[in-house]
Amino acid sequence: MENSISAIRAVFGKASIEELPGLMAEYKEDERSGVQALLASAAKKLEALKKEKERTERMKQYEYQYAQSAFICGIDEVGRGPLAGPVVAGAVILPKDCDILYLNDSKQLSEKKREELYDVIMEKAVAVAVGYAAPERIDEINILQATYEAMREAISGLAVQPDLLLNDAVTIPGVDIRQVPIIKGDAKSISIAAASIIAKVTRDRLMAEYDTVFPRYGFAANKGYGSEAHIAALKQYGPCPIHRRSFIGHFVKI
Repeated sequence: MENSISAIRAVFGKASIEELPGLMAEYKEDERSGVQALLASAAKKLEALKKEKERTERMKQYEYQYAQSAFICGIDEVGRGPLAGPVVAGAVILPKDCDILYLNDSKQLSEKKREELYDVIMEKAVAVAVGYAAPERIDEINILQATYEAMREAISGLAVQPDLLLNDAVTIPGVDIRQVPIIKGDAKSISIAAASIIAKVTRDRLMAEYDTVFPRYGFAANKGYGSEAHIAALKQYGPCPIHRRSFIGHFVKI
């Protein structure tokens, strides 16, 4: 095997995180500064992984606390505040031995990381479902009741019936399943975090599609929230069919 630093760098670059300890042991006696730098970088990656595993383990506290429940479902919503588009709820049942890392409040993750985790959750979850409340429904019954409606729809859409719901802050009326509301739950429970990611990615993709239908408002970028450019377009062109009439009265006459 070629022993140049560039060759060793290539080996480290191709290695999975699981292979790093073996490579570090193999090259630990190599005193060349370039190799030592590779070892230090690998050690840093392993330390970061260790901290992430510890963080994820802490986020399983409620899943462990209620481990007697066969199917624990995390519930969260996205889109209460925008001027346009639906509110979307996610419901996710993760396996008991869930090994997904980097789950967190979707707002704390980059778009790229959310997209990556969306695919992992869809692959590994026991069940996933989403619920929607359209803008006109939000106008009809108010955003809170519409959010509850979307959450109930998500729960009813699950392929497996949960026996416990971990909710982000709220208690959902009209649901017979036991509920545990957790303040800032999307940063404290892997199940709620997973639901947050599913809801966020689903809604963001939907708003990007709406952007192709109603391109004047920049929905792909602002996701329906009241950005300066969005409000300016709303004032210039008036509302489109997905604007929430009950939200935009400060900006245009309805």
